Order: sequence, then C-alpha cells, then structure tokens
Amino acid sequence: MNALLRGFIGAAVLFLLLPSCGKDQKREQAVPTITFWHSFVATTVPALDDLLAEFRREHPGIQINAQYLPTGDGLIQKLVSAVQSGTTPDVAWVHSDFLDKLVEAGAIYPMREFTEGPQGLTAEALGDFFQPLLEACTVRDTLYALPMEATSLALFYNRDLLKECGLDPDRPPATWAELEAATRTLTRDRDADGRTDVYGFFVPVFPASGELNIWMNLQWMPFLWQAGGAEMTSDRKRVLWNSTAGVQALTLWKTLYDAMDFRSFGIQHDIGFASGRLAMIMDGPWDLPRFRKLPMKQWAVAPLPAGPAGSATYIAGEQLVIFRQSKLPNEAWTFLRWVTEPRIQARFSKNSGYLPVRRSVLDMKEYQDFLKTDNAMRVFVDQMRVGRARTMVDRHWVEINRMLAEAIEKATLGKGDPKACLDEAVARANVKLEGK
Repeated sequence: MNALLRGFIGAAVLFLLLPSCGKDQKREQAVPTITFWHSFVATTVPALDDLLAEFRREHPGIQINAQYLPTGDGLIQKLVSAVQSGTTPDVAWVHSDFLDKLVEAGAIYPMREFTEGPQGLTAEALGDFFQPLLEACTVRDTLYALPMEATSLALFYNRDLLKECGLDPDRPPATWAELEAATRTLTRDRDADGRTDVYGFFVPVFPASGELNIWMNLQWMPFLWQAGGAEMTSDRKRVLWNSTAGVQALTLWKTLYDAMDFRSFGIQHDIGFASGRLAMIMDGPWDLPRFRKLPMKQWAVAPLPAGPAGSATYIAGEQLVIFRQSKLPNEAWTFLRWVTEPRIQARFSKNSGYLPVRRSVLDMKEYQDFLKTDNAMRVFVDQMRVGRARTMVDRHWVEINRMLAEAIEKATLGKGDPKACLDEAVARANVKLEGK
C-alpha cells in the first residue's frame, strides 16, 4: 500500500471517528447538572463531599455542583440578588429565618408541587419528620422546604479544668445556679499576672448588626424557655421577650458576662475551648468532628443546665428549597427526596455530627449501635425530647431578629438594664408586626 493510499485511509478513519467523539461529548454535556448553594462549616464539608459522591453513584444521570456561600445576612442577600438577576441555583440550603423573604419574592416552589406527585412523599413519610423541623419549613400554613439536617444545643465542658478547681467532672452544672457558681469558680488568673487566663463559660454575645446575630438569638432562646417563657403569643401577633422569664434569662447572661468581665475575651468559642482558655461552651453537634480530633481528650458533653421551669433546648436545622427559576426542578426534587431518606440521614448524621431529621432513624439498629459508641452524640439525641422550635412569623423575621439581638447586646456588652432593653425591643417589634 503506497503512502498516498495509507494517508487517505487514515484520514477517512479519522473522519469517521470524529462524529462519534462529538456525540460522546454532547452526551456527556447533556447530563443534567443541578447547582446547590450551601454554607456548611469546614468540619462538615468532608461528610458533605461523601454524601454528594454517593448521590452521584446512585444517580449517574444527574450531576450536582455544590458551591459554598458565607452564611448569615450575606447568604440571603446573595439569594435575593440572584432572584433579581435570574441566576439562582436549583437548590439552596437556607436558614428558616430567611424563608419568608424567599416566599415573599415568589422565588421558591411550595413543596406540594413535588410531595404530592408520583415521585412524592406519602403522609406517613412526611409524618416521620420531626414536627418542629417541618414547622420551621412552613410559611403561612404552606410547606416550602424540607429539612436537610437537625441541630441542637448542649454544654461542652473541659473535664481537666473542672478537676483543677475541685469540681466533679462527672457532674457538670445541671441548673442555672450551678452554672453561675461553676462559671465564677472556673474563671481565674492562673499565673497571677493580673489578667484572666481561663474563663468559666462562653456567653455568646455578638454584634447585633453582624452575621452571627441569629446564632446569638438561637442560643438565648433555650434560656427563655427554661424560665417558662414564650417567644410570642400563640397567634404570632406579638412578641413576649420582656416577660418575667425573658428578664430572668437575660439577667443570667448579664450576670455571667459581668462576673467574668467577658468583654476582655476576644477569640472564637471553639478556639478558646480547644486551647483551654474556656472551660465551658454551648455548641451544636456539627462541631463534634472537630473536637474529636483535639489533643485535649478530656472533654465531654452534657445537657444544657435546667432553669426555673425545667429543661429545654432548641431543635432546628437548615432547609433545602427549590427555586422557580430552576430548569431542572424534577432533578432537584430527586436530590431533596434522596437526602432525606432514613438510610441517608443515618449515614450523614454519623459522618457529619448533625442530627437526623426523621424519627425512624433513631430506631435503626445501625444508628443505635453508633450511639452506644458515641456518648457525646447520644446526649444530643436524648435532648431532642426537650427540643423546641422557635416560633416564626410570616413576615419581617430578619428585622425582628435584629431587634432581639440589639436588646441582648445592649444589656450585656452595653451594660444596660435587661428589662429596659427588652421592653424597648418588644415595643419596636410589635409595631413592626402590627404594620404587616
């Protein structure tokens, strides 16, 4: 065969192969890809990556592109801007505090568009979700989201520091009085240089204008409930933060804050705990993966100390919503339905530290076996029985949250009178609610 003929045959073969390659590329490009915005903390990202990899393996016809966005006010601002510019993701992980804004903008689907379809969820399946979590996904009696994970709040404490101060590390503070006494005992100047080296308890006061104002409110709310208070009236038309219970709760925070001169403490709670500068903190299960890796092994988790009216903690979580601008709403629903399956929830809870969103997970043998080996996680699961959801209003929730945060900040950092600060915040919030 001469060179010319060989060249012709080679070119012909190449020509025949090219359309096949093009078809493969088009086929690859045709795989639908849903975009997922989230704000999971760094310690959760490995568990999230594992979760998404499993989803891709089980759903080879769907790709998912996860993108991190900073949480707090920045997230809702980004989402609102995306709605206005027509660049929303298909799915987003949002706080319940922001849900009303997305509903007002007509930006997200009500879940009945999917739950009532042939690939939906039965009434039994919906009833398997923890009710407080579904309440947080509901605006004006309509379900707009599904919870992806559940969170709660417990007391983390350094056993070694309790021992040093003559406190029983097997009996952490169980009441408000014991919390105050332990905080005073644990706060000390170890090297006698005139500066406090160890602080007894992290009072979570953050700037009301910052992105952590919701986190501050969430941590204060159990103290309101522990004193027998309620966030607002049952018809959700008036807030009740300045009740006797509310004043007791904020007074406790102010007392602890002043007793330690906590204004001089300026590092994050997790860093302070890991370094031994904080003896006790409140935190959620999502930080368990981080603390399990600490050189300090002498830490433990206990229920939040009970108040005058008993024990309480919050049960909350972030929700998944599907945007109306999505070109792949059915694929997005496939992801929501899959990630809330009990078997997936059990796996994600064990890997991430988050609590499951469905009751049936707690009865699964593999999950029960897991809890037997993880005392810290078991505390969080056990506390779910006293967990409560925040009472949400249908509008102005971001603004009302800010008003409560300002009252907490003024009473602690600003040295204001707790009742006066709460009275002012309640008056402003109720005017806002009356005008909705």
